[in-house]
Amino acid sequence: MTRPVAGVTVGSVELAAPVMTASGTAGHGAELSAYMPLAELGAVVVKSLTAYEWSGNPAPRVHPAGDGMINAVGLQGPGVERWLVDELPALVATGARVVASIWGRSVDDYRRAAEQLAQAPAEVVAVEVNLSCPNLEGRRGIFAHDAALSAEVMAATAAAGRPRWAKLSPNTDRVVEVAAAVRDAGAEAVTLVNTLLGMVLHPGTGLAVLGAGGGGYSGRPLHAVAVRTVYDVHAALPDLPIVGVGGVATAWDAAELLLAGASAVQVGTATFADPAAPLKVQRGLLAWCAERGLHPADLCGMAHRGGMPPHG
Repeated sequence: MTRPVAGVTVGSVELAAPVMTASGTAGHGAELSAYMPLAELGAVVVKSLTAYEWSGNPAPRVHPAGDGMINAVGLQGPGVERWLVDELPALVATGARVVASIWGRSVDDYRRAAEQLAQAPAEVVAVEVNLSCPNLEGRRGIFAHDAALSAEVMAATAAAGRPRWAKLSPNTDRVVEVAAAVRDAGAEAVTLVNTLLGMVLHPGTGLAVLGAGGGGYSGRPLHAVAVRTVYDVHAALPDLPIVGVGGVATAWDAAELLLAGASAVQVGTATFADPAAPLKVQRGLLAWCAERGLHPADLCGMAHRGGMPPHG
């Protein structure tokens, strides 16, 4: 069978193209449809939702940080049930494949969000479980820093009734251990990586520029961290599909994550500067592959297999 020109697979999920939006940077619905045909992307990964409406953190929420960006939006959202009615239909109408993202402050929050997602239409092809949230039950820190807690969450989200990807944090040296734990608990893939913990102070006051104090650092400076994390997890767990994300703004950035071991990539912070960035990256990546006689799926893990074939 001839494979699609741009198609890739992430576990059991078949995508018509290798690039997606990254959660938190594309809104909850069809906001980016004014800038690009969303159906041309692999998928639109929506901003994380939980089982109830959540107002997020106090302003200011976003600030530039060198060549990157720091944010503490605080996962503001309408809740899964309202999203299914108010936001998802317009996104589905664009022809896009959708990946829902869920978060929680407790294992039960994740369970409830997953149960609510069970009624989603078939266009929601997967659920990305955002494990980079603080666990407020027992104050045991961020879920993704604890392999046992992460596995408990993944097991609790099975009610979503569709493939689940675990989004992990780069702020720990236990990423490989956590990746193995979530795989064993039902994750078909892992998304690597979420933001780094950071803080920016105001030069006039010496105080934090964000209303919440610290925040998540993203953008171009995160890219090398993402490449290293993808590479290490693929080396240790070569059969575990990976979605690579972090600092992707060019075709080469995307190719680099695929070469390190990712099956598909996401574009996030670059979208704030150019809302059409995900599609521009994808078209550039496909042209880059075509010049070399390669399919995007060929690139997955090539850095572990002697690198790329000669070109030109």
